Amino acid sequence: MNYMLKLAPLAIAAAVALAACGKKEEPVKAEPAKAPAPVAAPPVAIKIGHVAPLTGGIAHLGKDNENGARLAVDEINAAGGLKVGDKTYTLELFAEDDKADPKEGTLAAQKLVDAGVVAVVGHLNSGTTIPASKIYSDASIVQISPSATNPKYTEQGFKTAFRVVANDNQQGAVLANYAAGELKAKTIAIIDDRTAYGQGLADVVERVAKEKGLKVVAREFTTDKATDFNAILTKIRAAKPEVVMYGGMDATAGPMAKQMKQLGIKAKYLTGDGVCSPEFIKLAGDAGEGMLCSMAGEAVEKLAKGEEFKAKYKAKFNQDVQIYSPYSYDAIYVVAEAIKRAGGPDKAKVVEEVAKTDYPGVTGTITFDEKGDIKNGAISMFVVKEGKLEYISTSR
Repeated sequence: MNYMLKLAPLAIAAAVALAACGKKEEPVKAEPAKAPAPVAAPPVAIKIGHVAPLTGGIAHLGKDNENGARLAVDEINAAGGLKVGDKTYTLELFAEDDKADPKEGTLAAQKLVDAGVVAVVGHLNSGTTIPASKIYSDASIVQISPSATNPKYTEQGFKTAFRVVANDNQQGAVLANYAAGELKAKTIAIIDDRTAYGQGLADVVERVAKEKGLKVVAREFTTDKATDFNAILTKIRAAKPEVVMYGGMDATAGPMAKQMKQLGIKAKYLTGDGVCSPEFIKLAGDAGEGMLCSMAGEAVEKLAKGEEFKAKYKAKFNQDVQIYSPYSYDAIYVVAEAIKRAGGPDKAKVVEEVAKTDYPGVTGTITFDEKGDIKNGAISMFVVKEGKLEYISTSR
């Protein structure tokens, strides 16, 4: 009996334990699954083309234009890209080398069309810009040249063709008027390099000079690859002009200035924007002193934002502005603003919006006439003085 009494508490405890083990537990309610945080779509890249000579005698001018375009693209992307509705776009610059050759220019243009660019800033030379313009027109791609000045470019009737500098009808007239007015010349000799730019500018100078009563005592031509000008300069020396005007680029104008000095030609050396560069001074040395040149635009140092641009350019590329990088810079911003107004990279709509441009750029307010020429284009005159280009005046 005592034995049974001792076992009773143990039995009761075991029964309680068994009862506890058999008790059903309340199910744990699961937390509702949280939706994953939305992932922002990566920005879509819009391809923008740029074409200029990146090799050859005027590669420094082509690289200057490209640098201006690249500076603008990098700024836009660094600021977050282009916000269009709920989308964000970045810009991607596709740079091509046309070697300042018309055939290469058309090949470069087709390459950009095939790559799917939405717009093109370029070309630098009129001789490459004009043939390339039809390719862009056929593809409905807007083209803005920062430096091609031959009037024919915008006289072809292409709705895709624009330029942000004055043309040679204005530039040639300013040069001829300067020779007749400020220089009080009565005689002038004219040389051109047979390119669309050089010959086109020289033709306008000749026509306006004659209208102003100047006698054209010689009209000679060379090529944009020549280095020896002694034969034509000897003829010109015999004609004794008071002014020698050259339509061409700095790569040939520099050696020509040296040979003029060697032959004892005392005439004033008058040139266009293709020569109005620091590179000319480097090539000509002391023979370049006193050279007079025009630039199809306002002098950078006279622009409200000119010094700021020069400083940004120098900081990024560790070199100075040559001629037209401020204009290629502005051309990129004109394209960017047109894309925003068009609601995205629709090529046909971008062309329409570029035509409506009213943009306050580094180079001034940019608006276009019905041909695609900039309205109120400026022509500035400079003189080489003590090894530097010194600003003289601006005409509009």
